[in-house]
Amino acid sequence: MNFFFRLSAVSIFNRVRKKLHSLHITLNLFRVQSVNMGLLTEGSPLSWEETKALAEHVRQHGVEQFINLYRKLQDRTGDVLKWGDEVEYVIVKFDDKNERATVSLRANELLPKLQEKELADPQNVKSLWRPEYGVYMVEGTPGKPYGGLLAHFNIVEANMQYRRAEASALLQDGEVIMSITNFPRLGCTNFTSPPYKPTPNEGVTRSHYFPDEGIYQGHPRFKTLTSNIRLRRGEKVAINIPVFRDVNTKIPVDNSHTLEPDAAKPDCVYMDAMGFGMGCCCLQLTFQACCITEARTLYDQLAPLCPIMLALSAASPIYRGYLTDVDCRWNVISASVDCRTREERGLEPLKNNKFRIQKSRYDSIDSYLSPQNEKYNDIPIVHDQNIYKRLREGGIDHPLALHVAHLFIRDTVSLFSEKVHQDDENDTDHFENIQSTNWQTMRFKPPPPNSSIGWRVEFRPCEAQLTDFENAAYVCFVVLLTRVILSYQLNFVMPISKVDENMQRAQRRGACLNEKFWWRRDVGAPRDVAPPHSDATDEYHEMSINDIVNGKEGVFPGLIPLIESYLSGMDVDADTHCSVQQYLKLIQRRAAGDIVTTASWLRAFVTNHPHYKKDSVVTEKINYDLLKTAHGIQDGSIPAPTLLGGGNVSKTNEDIPKAFTKMMSRDCS
Repeated sequence: MNFFFRLSAVSIFNRVRKKLHSLHITLNLFRVQSVNMGLLTEGSPLSWEETKALAEHVRQHGVEQFINLYRKLQDRTGDVLKWGDEVEYVIVKFDDKNERATVSLRANELLPKLQEKELADPQNVKSLWRPEYGVYMVEGTPGKPYGGLLAHFNIVEANMQYRRAEASALLQDGEVIMSITNFPRLGCTNFTSPPYKPTPNEGVTRSHYFPDEGIYQGHPRFKTLTSNIRLRRGEKVAINIPVFRDVNTKIPVDNSHTLEPDAAKPDCVYMDAMGFGMGCCCLQLTFQACCITEARTLYDQLAPLCPIMLALSAASPIYRGYLTDVDCRWNVISASVDCRTREERGLEPLKNNKFRIQKSRYDSIDSYLSPQNEKYNDIPIVHDQNIYKRLREGGIDHPLALHVAHLFIRDTVSLFSEKVHQDDENDTDHFENIQSTNWQTMRFKPPPPNSSIGWRVEFRPCEAQLTDFENAAYVCFVVLLTRVILSYQLNFVMPISKVDENMQRAQRRGACLNEKFWWRRDVGAPRDVAPPHSDATDEYHEMSINDIVNGKEGVFPGLIPLIESYLSGMDVDADTHCSVQQYLKLIQRRAAGDIVTTASWLRAFVTNHPHYKKDSVVTEKINYDLLKTAHGIQDGSIPAPTLLGGGNVSKTNEDIPKAFTKMMSRDCS
């Protein structure tokens, strides 16, 4: 889900609020959200054949809507920094008697209750709640965006704690809310509570592992997307993740449930439904820039950081009850919504489709947006030439026109009858229909029509962490980097092909500690932070995560030393200073390997479990013990020195004014 407003139709809000629908839109335009699955609108979903017939209509009108919006708002300036986080959660149910853990399909019940405060007083709520793809998932965000005060860094964790407590108060006996990236036995027999059987010959997923009942029922968007992606592709999605080969691992992996032998690869864990990807949880951030130029700068400069943060936040090594040879969710989600036909994937000659498309609609970005960075766009950018021409005629510069024309090679995969005909001067739903279903590492977001919201960018690669402390640390680290980038005018940009390489390396087992990543050596850091390079003069260098985050003498100053330099010149209250230092310490230690990533911790727990048979299988008992322990770490009752180190206690406080009344000399110990 995205943190900021995407819809302009106030009528939608009025209709939803009257119905007390769980997907309502708040009056505070800065906080109105749409779900990660695409733009959430009310109405009746069209069939795939009807949607397909209107694909060109949506594209053409979407382009006109973007041109009109750009003309109105390209010169908009003066917006202030605002930002927010989104944390997704899984509702886990523990059956202590039988030592089983399942996902609880109760989001339909929980969300209306979680949204009651927002409905009653939308201007003064501390949290916002939205649905996600799985009916065992919910997403929480702060009630209001954070701003430019450094003291805001000290309320992030407190708000996350509030959200978790608020949701937990509504749970039944045995249920817990967990910020885990992936439920380890998703797709195994009876993994849901209540249990449902998959229906491979009917329904929207037609999966052998994931029942349709696992999809959120409160809005037709989710099932419509699931069905239409499968229908557009011409076959079910096929997700193949290499299995972790242990001493007794059975090769080929047991994919006996499948009737698609060509789809399942012998050395891989095979999954066949959108829910295996979009049923994962993540941690995302959205930033408002002061103007379009700054937004494009942030988009470009944060793009090379995406694979670094993916590796650093790695938290999902287990799929469908197997240990795999990857640590991250990214390629799983990419394959789970890959609607490209066989022609578009290059498996058959082009006949019915226009383009060969190299990536799924969920993947890393393919181009930078700022004119000065065009030379780094070194991979072919497949785009619709007619749309590109129209955008240029409409006054859009080359890199931005290329970006939009690239997004618009995709078809709409969900359309509502009430949204077919729109006012292109004032509506943007057709543009957002395509834009919001291109799920990439970064997203460039124009201001909604007739709102106070500015140009924004969304940072999307991070995996969800177990604890609020960790999630707050990752959020504050990335937000601080945006301030450093803009203040020091740093340049992280490198050839986009190297960013693509990094994205694949980032997902490998143990990548945070063992892989090397392309990184720019000279980022324009101040002299007092970055001494002159003492060795080779190559512009890009393969570095470890530790080199990039903590620095390497004569090669790169390090992201945290850059942040420390920035903070040294700022007036920071004592509590915020203490909290930020604790957060940076966690990032430093993870990067250095002093403490492990969540993925490495999960993997070690499984392989050291007394019931583990060195066969890569995560049994019911192992899964139960794993999640019980993880929940204990989450609530602080179980120490986890290898994951968190020791003494990770921040000074987080939800009250900003108090932070300013504290004595600056207060002891940080």
